[in-house]
Amino acid sequence: MSRTRLTGIDAARGVALLGMMSTHIFPLYNPETGAPSLAALLFSGRASALFAVVAGIGIALLTGGADPGSARSPARNRRGIAARAGVIALIGLLLGGLETSIAIILFHYAVLFLMVLPFTNMRLPRLAVWAGVWVCLSPVLAYLVRPWINANLVPPGVDGNITWEHFLEPAALLADVLFTGVYPTVQWMSYLLIGMVVGRLRLSNLAVQVGLVFAGIFAAVGSKYLSWYLLIDGGGFAELLKTESGQTWPIGRMLEVNLTGVDQSGSWWWLTVSAPHSGTTFDLLHTAGTAAAVVGICLLLTRARPNLLLPLSAAGAITLTLYSMHIWVMALVDAQEPALDPGWVFWLQAAAAVLIGMAFIRLGSRGPLETIASGASRLARDGTLAENRR
Repeated sequence: MSRTRLTGIDAARGVALLGMMSTHIFPLYNPETGAPSLAALLFSGRASALFAVVAGIGIALLTGGADPGSARSPARNRRGIAARAGVIALIGLLLGGLETSIAIILFHYAVLFLMVLPFTNMRLPRLAVWAGVWVCLSPVLAYLVRPWINANLVPPGVDGNITWEHFLEPAALLADVLFTGVYPTVQWMSYLLIGMVVGRLRLSNLAVQVGLVFAGIFAAVGSKYLSWYLLIDGGGFAELLKTESGQTWPIGRMLEVNLTGVDQSGSWWWLTVSAPHSGTTFDLLHTAGTAAAVVGICLLLTRARPNLLLPLSAAGAITLTLYSMHIWVMALVDAQEPALDPGWVFWLQAAAAVLIGMAFIRLGSRGPLETIASGASRLARDGTLAENRR
């Protein structure tokens, strides 16, 4: 059943890739009416969260799955994961030099790999406790720390994507990576820990797959409902409108789509929102819930027929390569005058991602960037570039 399990997880990663591409290409709001676009309502915050949750699942599977004691020694596994993180960070830094409006996730993604290293040999019960505590407390920590950062650091973060020159401002870089950036790793580590919890389950089990779907839907719907109850019936939204950000931004619209760039300070009621990229407990639960449901559905659909979702799983098997290609293409697209039609841009890139992924599957090969990352991981873990087939 491992082949089925892996194709389902690759398919979920493919969904995340295409979802992120859609939010990068289509406008988040209708330029005429100001209403949220369909791409924003479906994928904003959810696609990137799914990408991170699946990363956590991958780390759990790499370190023994449901039985972490059956994997290689913890030290060797951590060396391999750290080396992979180094390659991903390097790619992120290279892409960060491109002229693009996309917030590139790769450097923060690599930092998350390093942050999760102490948890890689942890068994399910203890890991689940850590994940629950992290989801609840990391947003509170961020709420308390961000005002201090904004008051004491100049600049308080990185303007744009991270590049080599930002290492000259280490305090600003650290603040951005941990708390103030688009992907604050202190809160986003919740996704990797939740993914590792999922990866410690016996994912080939039908009950687990069904459970992921229902538990994910329950978490997603329940967190969204409770957030809106507190904001509307509890009076939280009225309090947010009294804050400086509430008087500056169209908060009502942004709560549906994206709170990136909004200063969430001045009221504890900010912790009750569930808006994408707000980084609150409700946001983390909602987006992690949708991620778990997607993973469960993909596992169920590929349970009997591993290739049923081949277009998605093929693209999902080489997301590092395809994501990097997408960023490079969008840097070219963004420079075009007049602007290209987003529909054509998306569907051509989506088709290319699927076809390229299927070509590599047919060749029995990893993508080029996956090959580099895997080679670095093996070299750090086993001291050789040769693949261990045991």
